[in-house]
Amino acid sequence: MHVNAYLNFGGNCADAFRYYEKHLGAKLLFSMTFAEAPPGNAPPGEFDPNSVMYSRISLGDTHIMGNDIPPSRYQPMRSAYVALSADSIEEAERIYKALADGGEIFMPIAETFFAFRFGMLRDKFGINWMVLHPRPMQS
Repeated sequence: MHVNAYLNFGGNCADAFRYYEKHLGAKLLFSMTFAEAPPGNAPPGEFDPNSVMYSRISLGDTHIMGNDIPPSRYQPMRSAYVALSADSIEEAERIYKALADGGEIFMPIAETFFAFRFGMLRDKFGINWMVLHPRPMQS
């Protein structure tokens, strides 16, 4: 079994995934706009034909999928986060800074009892992130 995140965007999915490629090391695996969908497969109505119907990136050892939904139905992510674990303090701070650019900081990145670095934010694309470099857990 695999668990992956599927993110809804309000018209900026392509921009977000390009940003994640550039700043997080993600790799775009597939992307299709509503206009590129086979006839009869794109929902009629309020969807912009140039917005993303489906896109997928690899990030670390997982995939993140996403699409654009009509701006009238879009809301920034609430009560859920994409958690990103970095391999070093420096990498956690770099990633946090990139995601915080133009976003909203909920918790500045700092040392905690469970992580050498931990911070929470909403990026400029409306996605909530937890960034951490965890401490080794003892059982």
